[in-house]
Amino acid sequence: MSNKITELFKIKYPIIQAGMIWNSGWRLASASSNSGILGLIGAGSMYPDVLREHIQKCKKATDQPFGVNVPMLYPNIEEIMNIIVEEEVKIVFTSAGNPKTWTTWLKDHGVTVVHVVSSVKFALKAQEAGVDAVVAEGFEAGGHNGREETTTLTLIPMVREALDIPLIAAGGIATGQGMLAVMVLGADGVQVGSRFVASEESSAHQTFKEVVINSQEGDTHLTLKELAPVRLIKNKFYNDIVELYKTSPTVDELKNLLGRARAKRGMFEGDLEEGELEIGQISGLIHDIKPVAKIVEDMVAEYEMAKQNVNLLF
Repeated sequence: MSNKITELFKIKYPIIQAGMIWNSGWRLASASSNSGILGLIGAGSMYPDVLREHIQKCKKATDQPFGVNVPMLYPNIEEIMNIIVEEEVKIVFTSAGNPKTWTTWLKDHGVTVVHVVSSVKFALKAQEAGVDAVVAEGFEAGGHNGREETTTLTLIPMVREALDIPLIAAGGIATGQGMLAVMVLGADGVQVGSRFVASEESSAHQTFKEVVINSQEGDTHLTLKELAPVRLIKNKFYNDIVELYKTSPTVDELKNLLGRARAKRGMFEGDLEEGELEIGQISGLIHDIKPVAKIVEDMVAEYEMAKQNVNLLF
């Protein structure tokens, strides 16, 4: 399954395991890379010394390429970038910030840089900044999201039309059929998040994984757009947000309700009532917790079968 993405990252399949806060530590990243895809460590929930530890453990657990996802609005960004270079990580996915800030510096240190966007406008800005590829993420995705609410089905062909560099599709992809669909629309590969949350190697709390696999259509919602849009599973915390919105709250009141460490509380510690439970709409199609290797094997098999079925139609 060789193409621009497999060649760029030196991987077997054009699949990237998303770097998700509180879900993607070294165990998930190394298992993903050992399965022939690109594993990413999610630096957004890690202090710099913790990130270094995860990178070092990942290097011991796999001899295959892996990378780090870095939300650029997080504190300690300079220290995080220096650690990545010091530990000789050769792939970085940046998000939540201006790609011009770090792309040139990273590339000068021999790092392949990919930036995550939610619109054509920002895809072009990333290309102009010199990134090697772009992840275009539709608003079906879990976690923090674009304000435009553009779906993956619409976003991918629009970005493909505007972009010259390799394109990775994200948002609502958990199966080989979904992978084929976005590649037909112009993507060169896919980034998958929610499906890998419900893996044995994910660092998510077991109770959160079980909520994910029991989710139904309509159980997630995009909210808190005044702060940073985030897709959440509906729970007590989400209902508290809904009630607060009825009072036309100020930004400060929303921040006060959100507080600190809500995502850690929900996804990592398993507080299903007061925690922030971030997951994509595709969770309604995820029904079991499996090893990463099995997830990848199934996705590739589904992709090949879907391709055959499409050929039969024509």
